Amino acid sequence: MNIVVLVKQVPDMEQVKFNREKGTVDRSSAGAEVNPFDLNALETAVSIRELTGNAHVCAVSMGPPQAANALRECIARGADDALLVSDAKFGGSDTRATSLILAAAVRAAGPFDLVIAGEKTVDGDTGQVGPELAEYLGLPHAGYVSAVQSVGEDSLDVVSDIWEGTFLKRLKFPALISVTKDINQPRLPSFRSKMAARKAEIRSIGFDALTEYLKPENVGFKGSPTKVKKIEVPPAFARDGHIYREDEAGDGLDALLAAIGERRIL
Repeated sequence: MNIVVLVKQVPDMEQVKFNREKGTVDRSSAGAEVNPFDLNALETAVSIRELTGNAHVCAVSMGPPQAANALRECIARGADDALLVSDAKFGGSDTRATSLILAAAVRAAGPFDLVIAGEKTVDGDTGQVGPELAEYLGLPHAGYVSAVQSVGEDSLDVVSDIWEGTFLKRLKFPALISVTKDINQPRLPSFRSKMAARKAEIRSIGFDALTEYLKPENVGFKGSPTKVKKIEVPPAFARDGHIYREDEAGDGLDALLAAIGERRIL
């Protein structure tokens, strides 16, 4: 069984800066880490390998050359192999272009049975790449997966939490699932596995290796219908407030009603 795990290296969102002219994230302005939701996806793949005893887990990431560090962490956490999809032509890709590129990379990487993605990334927060990738690959897809119930020879059963409902779904291979953070607690890598991962070979492919599946006009800014027109940081504002003790509740209620009247909220 061959499992592909989608991984993205994301910036520290508390420190990162934005390029307001281009409408992009300045990823060089902050430290980087593996997207937390993708660690849940990787842990799911490793758990399936332990359950079946015969699965091969390959972590795939699209990003700049330094994204190889994220893939090495994935190897330290249990991935058997890693593939970096990197090319300057891919810069500025939105979720559509990213999904097309990843679909091409997954096809080029060889036969697969299951693709696992995190629910979303903390830098984009769209949750679109997993479902879009499934469409481009023509795969059955289950989103918001919070548990893998069983894995068979030709299918797997998963629990999917959507809105107010919980669904048990069976997907035939090949398939794609997007997992939530509730599915597991990612294990920490050991010192030995970290040292071994530092020496691991990270395969890399670029646009030229994917021309069977991609056209230049479908990647990067050219292939991205999503355009950021303007980035604004909302101004900070101070709240007027007062804490009332329990014995002052009546006074507090009077003050609240007066404030509502002054602001004409009701």
